[in-house]
Amino acid sequence: MKQLPVYASLLTLVAASCAGPSQEEKARAQADTPADTVATATAPVDLPEPYATKSSTKRSKVIGWPAGRTPTVPAGFAITEYASGLTSPRWMYVLPNGDVLVAESNTVPTDTKKKVVAALDLDPSKSLRATSANRITLLRDADKDGKPEVRETFLTGLNQPLGMLVVGDYFYVANTNGVLRYPYKAGQTKIAGAGQKILDLPAGGYNNHWTRNLLANADGSKIYVSVGSGSNVAEHGMDNEKRRANILEINPDGSGERIYAAGLRNPVGMDWAPGTATLWTAVNERDELGDELVPDYLTSVQPGAFYGWPYAYFGTHEDPRRKGERPDLVQKTLVPDVALGPHTASLGLAFYRQKSFPAKYQNGAFIGQHGSWNKSSFSGYKVVFVPFRNGKPTGPMEDFVTGFVASEADKEVYGRPVGVTVLPDGSLLVADDAADRVWRVSAAAPTGGA
Repeated sequence: MKQLPVYASLLTLVAASCAGPSQEEKARAQADTPADTVATATAPVDLPEPYATKSSTKRSKVIGWPAGRTPTVPAGFAITEYASGLTSPRWMYVLPNGDVLVAESNTVPTDTKKKVVAALDLDPSKSLRATSANRITLLRDADKDGKPEVRETFLTGLNQPLGMLVVGDYFYVANTNGVLRYPYKAGQTKIAGAGQKILDLPAGGYNNHWTRNLLANADGSKIYVSVGSGSNVAEHGMDNEKRRANILEINPDGSGERIYAAGLRNPVGMDWAPGTATLWTAVNERDELGDELVPDYLTSVQPGAFYGWPYAYFGTHEDPRRKGERPDLVQKTLVPDVALGPHTASLGLAFYRQKSFPAKYQNGAFIGQHGSWNKSSFSGYKVVFVPFRNGKPTGPMEDFVTGFVASEADKEVYGRPVGVTVLPDGSLLVADDAADRVWRVSAAAPTGGA
């Protein structure tokens, strides 16, 4: 393939326009923010000093899944293809009747260099495409055999959709630039007509931070909207970050907006811990501080809390690029509950409320790690699991769905997992947006309840 050097050259031109810190600045940052070990709810986390290692770039080349090959799951589970032939299936939502909605959308170029890369199909990681499908597809498995026999275009004409939600007689979708709602009746397979825009949002964002997710509370009286940052670490100024790096709370008609929690660089997956009224989110943390900084994380979200971005990370560790700007917010920064590894692009999140998986998985959290670029070795590219009991994590993350990396030496991967969701039958769906398909993980045999 002769395209890769061209792509790499274009990336080099982009990178050259962004000067990194000097050796003096790195030394000062390391003195001001020394290495530390942070206690969390599950395990201590070792944080090296900033710039302890060089900021690296390692982008994957997606080669697709060979015939007969699938991801790997633990003993006692089976994985099969649920749907294929989609276009960047990034997120999923299960309707009340069990139908599955799939949001098909992706990053689109915003500047000349990236437009050239996308137009010539030179991005091997499949993150950047010339256009976005901007649609939602409905999948129905009426005979419950684990393979949907109905596929309908549910909704089109969207603008990089991600989050989906049904509250009462309305279907909600989160475009990158706002939340829309449509009249909805249970069981319908498509929506026609224009929706009502109930909330404007700042569009786009740093890399893949265009995504906007939705979650309702138990009685449907509030809706939560995740909005990622517009930059890596506010390098374009804080005016560019208004209403970003937050989880917003609104009423179902879009009124009453307030910031539910702030300082969350890119919160994407959101869910309620089973048996509680505590919101949890998976957060994609910042780049360019070295191989091991900063860990992505899973955390409970306290109303009114601040989680650090862009001024601090993993507690009161000040980011040297924002040094001295907001010491008050640095001191307010909370330590996340569970570290998920640096540069993993932890995005998908679903708690397991069903009974068909073994007891250890029940009430625990599955997280889709899309895989990132800012580390010298591959990081992420798998689905991990965090055990919970009584609404609290009881251990560190462990691998669950793996096998996405084909050859690290050749920078090749078969696909990239992102959104995860649980079906009423207890199986787990995994959206593989780079390979344009959805996987289904099931228990090999019923195991009973906990």
